Amino acid sequence: MSDLPPPAPSTPVQEYRFPCEQCGSDLRYTPGATQLTCDHCGHVQKMPDQSGHDAALREIDFNTVLGAQVAQSEIEETRVVTCPSCGAQTEFHESTQAARCPFCDTPVVTDTGIHRHIKPQGLLPFVLDERTARAAMTNWLGRLWFAPNGLQEYARKGRALNGIYVPYWTFDADTKSGYHGERGDAYYETRTVRRGGKTETQRVRKIRWSSRSGRVARWFDDVLVLASRVMPKRYTDGLQPWDLKALSPYQPEYLAGFRAEAYQVQIEEGFVEAREIMDQVIRQDIRQDIGGDEQRIHNVDTAIKDVTFKHILLPVWTAAYRYRNKTYLFVVNGQTGKVQGERPWSKTKIAFAVLVGLIIAGGIGYAMYLNQ
Repeated sequence: MSDLPPPAPSTPVQEYRFPCEQCGSDLRYTPGATQLTCDHCGHVQKMPDQSGHDAALREIDFNTVLGAQVAQSEIEETRVVTCPSCGAQTEFHESTQAARCPFCDTPVVTDTGIHRHIKPQGLLPFVLDERTARAAMTNWLGRLWFAPNGLQEYARKGRALNGIYVPYWTFDADTKSGYHGERGDAYYETRTVRRGGKTETQRVRKIRWSSRSGRVARWFDDVLVLASRVMPKRYTDGLQPWDLKALSPYQPEYLAGFRAEAYQVQIEEGFVEAREIMDQVIRQDIRQDIGGDEQRIHNVDTAIKDVTFKHILLPVWTAAYRYRNKTYLFVVNGQTGKVQGERPWSKTKIAFAVLVGLIIAGGIGYAMYLNQ
């Protein structure tokens, strides 16, 4: 099922440009501030005042998506470039002629693809600049054992990191769940056993089960679901937690000098994952409600209502490192500096470490032999 209404004939393609008032060059957003900076002449411009914060971060009713009734005002079209290697779709400025994919380092020639999507309702602006993010990545790589020698050198002197706004869905929902299960209370019995001709007593733990049923309720706020198919989920999960209380209303100025990935996980699919996250929390609530030392849950019936969602963008610095014809991706949380990634292994270092270990083990064995 499509989550968007039919396109309006007059829907314009959104293209944003922020020229410097002094020299006309493109401005870029300054991480950790509410200003735009010109790299050409150094001029600084304040961003527009953010008014109507609560309205800008409003939730969208999920049922309107299922009924394809999303207002045209919530939809925009942007130009994207699609990586022929990993399939990532990122927005690009019309003046850009070529670039490298921030996820796999593949050279990409821009095309004129159009991505029609629900507008972001909010974003977390970048707090860390590129230099700070690179330092965090270098420190993380420095703690890796058996990494190739060139890896840290790449981190210090490689191409600049890419600042990417990664797409997410957040879901709110009101849930009420009825359940049937069992409560297990531990008790102990004393047994007498004979071992080696001696009589010993042992305490044996047993469980007394009793039926339980009841109801639990929970309001879920901002259940976070990754809307990217390119960014490995194990990395993005590792970048958590995000301080979603710091979400700002979406303003295109925050994207000046950065790139934004277009979401590829549709809203219905995202809600399926959100339900799985909610169900896990509900089962924890049920176990706590049952009490006792152990619990068994036989069935759960959950009623869910008032489901709403937001499309948001979260800041990530990325670096793609090629080693022995394979690409390794490193990501840095642009808000906290937390680092995740897949690291290459140096076979030479591993072989040398094994050899040294064998020599040491052999030396210890020989010393023990001489002392016999």
